[in-house]
Amino acid sequence: MNFELNEAIEILERTPKTLEGLLSGLSAGWVECDEGEGTWNADGVIRHLIEGEKNNWVPRLKMILHEGESRVFPVFDRFSHLEAGTPRSLEEKLAEFASLRSASVAELKRLIAEQGHSLDSTGLHPACGKVSASELISTWVVHDLTHISQIVRVFSNRYRDDVGPWVEYLGVLKKC
Repeated sequence: MNFELNEAIEILERTPKTLEGLLSGLSAGWVECDEGEGTWNADGVIRHLIEGEKNNWVPRLKMILHEGESRVFPVFDRFSHLEAGTPRSLEEKLAEFASLRSASVAELKRLIAEQGHSLDSTGLHPACGKVSASELISTWVVHDLTHISQIVRVFSNRYRDDVGPWVEYLGVLKKC
């Protein structure tokens, strides 16, 4: 096992700045590009990450640490961000995500620091069954990295036809 809480926190803390650096000030062509119908653009990814901060990671960690396996986690609607909301700029969404993430990491540290809470504590996921606190936190980290990778892949594919013969040397453009 490679999980180390402090290393996980390093990634969780850096995700908002990484996304801000990658996305702030970009033209609509970049921010709105996607991989076709039913896929997400960068703006959609940020809205999804905001929903996760509000309704997924810390609420589930609290359930694991305070309730154990006494009840199943509420289902997280991974697509709730697709519902129409108040129009806001991408920069406003990035700032909201950064604020929520900062609060989430502070709460993570507080929860783990409380006496008697172990990363081996378990809860019940509606689809996966028994999961531990360390598995949840590991998933949170990899979820961040997955969406950063998704944005990079979508951006790269925007220029797929424009790179000409170099496509074979660009791993991000390789089809699985």
